[in-house]
Formats: sequence, C-alpha cells, structure tokens
Amino acid sequence: MAGSPSTVWKCLQNFAEEVRELHGTTDVPYLEQPPSPLQFYRDWLCSNRPCVIRNAFNHWPALQKWTLDYLRRCVGSKTVSVAVTPNGYADAVYKNKFVMPEERTMKFGDFLDIVEKNTKTPGVFYIQKQCSNLTEEFPELIRDVESHIPWMSEALGKHPDAVNFWLGESAAVTSLHKDHYENLYCVVAGEKHFILHPPSDRPFIPYEMYQPATYQVNEDGSFEVVDQESVDKVPWIPVDPLEPDLSLYPAYGETQPLHVTVRAGEMLYLPSLWFHHVRQSHGCIAVNYWYDMEYDVKYHYFQLLDSLSKVVGNS
Repeated sequence: MAGSPSTVWKCLQNFAEEVRELHGTTDVPYLEQPPSPLQFYRDWLCSNRPCVIRNAFNHWPALQKWTLDYLRRCVGSKTVSVAVTPNGYADAVYKNKFVMPEERTMKFGDFLDIVEKNTKTPGVFYIQKQCSNLTEEFPELIRDVESHIPWMSEALGKHPDAVNFWLGESAAVTSLHKDHYENLYCVVAGEKHFILHPPSDRPFIPYEMYQPATYQVNEDGSFEVVDQESVDKVPWIPVDPLEPDLSLYPAYGETQPLHVTVRAGEMLYLPSLWFHHVRQSHGCIAVNYWYDMEYDVKYHYFQLLDSLSKVVGNS
C-alpha cells in the first residue's frame, strides 16, 4: 500500500544508495593544496562533501612549536576547563542515561602531568570545551595559529563562531553525533580517527530519549552518575560504530561508514549535519573552526529525512 512504513523504508534505502553512488560519498578525497574560496564553495560546501586538505596551514608556527614542553612553558600556570570521565566517553549513553563529563578546573600544567603519566589520577582527561576555548582560555596560543581560515571565511562571507583547542588522552572518545556547523578540523600533533556518515544515513541511525546526567567524582576517586532531575530527556544515538549491536539496531547495518585518519599537518573539512565519531592518538593536539551552517534547503531536506525516519520507527 502506497505510503505504508515498508514503502517509505524502501524509498529511504534507495535514496541513501543513490546518494552514495551519485554524490561521491563512498570515500573522503585528499586535496594537496587548499582550494580557492570559489572552488571550495562550489565543489565542497554546496555539495556537502568532506575532504582532507594537506598543506593548508604549513605556515602556522604551532606545527613546529606546540610540543607539550612548549605548552607547559606558555600556559602551564593557567586554570583551564577539563572534561573528566571514568571511561573516556563524554556526552554519551551510559547505563541508559545521557551522561556528561565532570567539568573540572585545574592548572594546565597539572593536566599535562596526567597526560605525560607523571601523575596517576582516576579517570580519563580531555580538554574539549567547545565554547571557543582557544580564544577564551588559551589566547596566548592564537598567535601560533590563525583566528580564522581566510579562504573559508571568504567562501562563507563570515568568520567562525568558535575556535576550539583539543588535547587529551587516547582513551577519550567522542560518541557518534552531528553538528550544525561547517567544521575545519586541523591536527597539529598526533592523529585523529574519524568514522563518518552522510546525512542520508539518518534513517539507519537510531535515536532514543535519555535522562541527562553527569559524572561526579567521590573523595575516594570513584565515579558516580548523578541525574539532572530538573532537565527533560534528550535524544541521543545509542549505537557504538566501533562495536554496533545489530541485534538491537539492525537498521545500522544498512550504513557504509567512512573511515578517515587525519594526521599532523592535515585539515579535515567536516560538513554540517554529517554524523561523526572520533578517536585520537595519546596527546593529540588539534584546533578546529566552527562556522555556523546556512539554514538553507539542505537543512530542510534533512528535517524531512529526519521526519520520515521517525515514520518508519528509527527515532
């Protein structure tokens, strides 16, 4: 019967397959040089396709200067925000709750002691605050990078909404999610491992509603999960792309995730609304630039896709 959930499901499967075949979402291309603003707008922004760009920030002093020793000398005495979890998963589903990290303030030098294994402290530590923490908490480091990416700013006609600094332990993992930003992710030291899904995979990526909670560290160093009782439930993705449980989430088996490693000196363009899961090498240092997406027709297409996904039961 026309319009039945099974018919809609088949249409969504065909749609995702056509996107993979015709739209070039079967791999992540490498560019040897940054494109011109016009080329980037035409070939990547408009088509909402990721790419890895080499030689895009060779001129940054950070590439040579940002060792842990240099960072310690430059900002080691500053108090910064650090996310702490027992297992490395911040902002992720744990025991049927959406659990956020303990947000701890500490001297940056003390944080580096933990990363360099000079201090043994329970938990996994990650500098990941995403409110333009590079400009807000580490302004001394801006001179070693750039406050924006000129060709991206020209292509979009605006400067980034946030510039973020990332540094942490290898156990720190970013769970599968999407953002409403055009993201330029620059690895300065180490490497990042991304698992990517195009927006067309939304029908096969499950969402469930979870009670928000946070980790709290007790005096003995143990962690407990504390509910945020006054906060409404939030939607989040329960599937772990590293070990997907297809008995619980069989639709995820329809996806063909892309795997890409971004190494020091490389920049990933991660388009808005792409789902991504992130791991890293120990002590990896990165800077990313978030440009707010245009809420144009592609946003409305995604909203339609999201609504149809709920019709077929993959909320």
